[in-house]
Amino acid sequence: VVVAADADAARLAGAVDATRAAYPGATVAGDTVDLLDPAAARQWADRIEQEFGRVDGLVHLVGGWRGSAGFAETDLADWDALEPLLIRTVQHTSLAFEAPLRRSGNGRFLLVSAAGAGRPTAGNAAYAAAKAAAEAWTLAMADGFRKDGGDAGPRAAAAVLVVKALVHDAMRAERPNAKFAGFTEVTDLADAVADTWNRPAADVNGQRLWLTPQP
Repeated sequence: VVVAADADAARLAGAVDATRAAYPGATVAGDTVDLLDPAAARQWADRIEQEFGRVDGLVHLVGGWRGSAGFAETDLADWDALEPLLIRTVQHTSLAFEAPLRRSGNGRFLLVSAAGAGRPTAGNAAYAAAKAAAEAWTLAMADGFRKDGGDAGPRAAAAVLVVKALVHDAMRAERPNAKFAGFTEVTDLADAVADTWNRPAADVNGQRLWLTPQP
């Protein structure tokens, strides 16, 4: 059972329809949610738990990128645009879903992040700083799960999935000569997400799981 969310209703409907067609028999739903609204995020979490009985995981994949030619050319308007997308949505969803994930008994909060968070470049100051903040927030959630579990170990896990960038078939078709070096196939990301439930929560909690070569 997958419940997807997007602020764009048309984009969400297209993704849900495509997923249903690809996986007949699966339950795939979509909710138009403004994750920049903390109350809306909490209402969404409550509604999902009430309707389906539990929430086993939340995968945070909210995109956005802005950069510059170099550090001196950084426009702080880039930070103003990225901070809500890359940080606030993490804060709102993690706080909304923390309790349901603990109640599930084997919950996962997974942040899809970027390698640049740990090795920022001059032209990516705003983006890297935002991603680093999102990672720190996620790892703080992981520490909460660790403390809550005590000697028995965490009952849920929060972790970071690190990519350089994502690539899919349509991108390769548009740019057949591009190498996309270091990019992560979206299917590999999906497999990595699913695999976190094949491992004990204690082994996943607080980890940065690399899906691209480490620098």
